[in-house]
Amino acid sequence: MKKATLFGALAGAVFVGNALAADITIYYSPTCPHCHHAREFISQTLIYEYPNLNVTTVNVTGAANRDEFMATLKKCEYQSGGVPVMVVGEKCFQGYGDSMGDSIREAIEVDMDDAAKATAAENKKAMESDANAFRSAHADRTSAIVERVVEKTEDADAKKN
Repeated sequence: MKKATLFGALAGAVFVGNALAADITIYYSPTCPHCHHAREFISQTLIYEYPNLNVTTVNVTGAANRDEFMATLKKCEYQSGGVPVMVVGEKCFQGYGDSMGDSIREAIEVDMDDAAKATAAENKKAMESDANAFRSAHADRTSAIVERVVEKTEDADAKKN
């Protein structure tokens, strides 16, 4: 009985993991128009279509976030430091245009189960019907976006040496 219960618990954990959308980290500059459009697409569309989506935004103009951004560029095998750079699960995107929406959605859905994909499709349809009403009804989703600020201090740097 214990084996069956343990197996059931593990199977449930796998199922729940597959239901979740891939998270997004977007590296941006506040003065970049493509970054603005990418962030708007995420904040006005994707967080409402995918109820389990979490988004982290990282401003690359400050020195504190530069190391993380450079590591991401290397991981994504990008030669240019152009922004925006979006990491969606294991997939990287550099730049932004409206034509990228479906590719970003595919990356979000890569590990989602059929029920979660169906929910996203229903939410997308509702957004297409009346986006403002849907956003109002799901205003809590705005908390899905978190700005990451890495604080470097001289004391922390001195301790490393």
